[in-house]
Amino acid sequence: MNKSRGFTLIELLVVIAIIALLMAILMPELNRAKKQARSAGCKMNLHSWGSIWSMYCQDNEGYFCMEGQGSTGWPRGNWVVPLRHLYRTKAGILICPMAKKRLSEGARLSSHGGALKTYIMGTGGTENRREEASYGANCWLFNSKPGQTAIQNRPVEWNWKTMDAKGGNEIPIFADAMWRGGGPFYQNGSSGSNRITPPQVRDEWSGAAHEMKHFCIDRHNGTINIVFMDWSVRKVGLKELWKLNWHREYNRNGFWTAAGGAQESDWPHWMRNFKAY
Repeated sequence: MNKSRGFTLIELLVVIAIIALLMAILMPELNRAKKQARSAGCKMNLHSWGSIWSMYCQDNEGYFCMEGQGSTGWPRGNWVVPLRHLYRTKAGILICPMAKKRLSEGARLSSHGGALKTYIMGTGGTENRREEASYGANCWLFNSKPGQTAIQNRPVEWNWKTMDAKGGNEIPIFADAMWRGGGPFYQNGSSGSNRITPPQVRDEWSGAAHEMKHFCIDRHNGTINIVFMDWSVRKVGLKELWKLNWHREYNRNGFWTAAGGAQESDWPHWMRNFKAY
């Protein structure tokens, strides 16, 4: 009776080599598919946020929430408390599937997030519930109090205040972010203002007043996802952020755009290969 023949060492090595080759071929595709699925999940979250913002406006005669509503005093965080009753039963939509990395347990309440990190909502007070999030609002949305002339050094006459604006498909409402929100603008017409300049390195945190940096994060392969005032959701290239209509007087052809004369060398090194707009 013949004994069954086992694999030789060479045959085993060939099989292992083939498996390793297949893994090398398939892993990038699997990783790409995983990122695409997470980006799709992010867009689903933002569609939900579009519904939440829309419901709030419909319940308030078309107006967005007012600056300081909820009395938190949180920089760029005025949407948190007014909308909380609309999202509190599904707080998971506060977090993009690509940015679920938790901050350390001992992190400060004011800790910022990053492309792949959450931030902690709130800086104390009775309204703080230590919610983690990875989205932020366009702070030019907010309504203003009677007699108020500026919100965190941004002139209120530039604020949208209501959802009834033309060209809503280019007006950002809510987006992937490393902080509660931001209100980008060319302060005093300057391209070098900290309110409008890009981050010099990935995930750069320079303080709450560095408005555009809060959104300019490499979360989805050189893009972020945004819900707009017409409640549509789409991905936006990082350099395209400077072309969006952030407020009523925003210069969409300002220095940091192709139309404004921006050259590849003007951008930080990490952004130079991204598509220009």
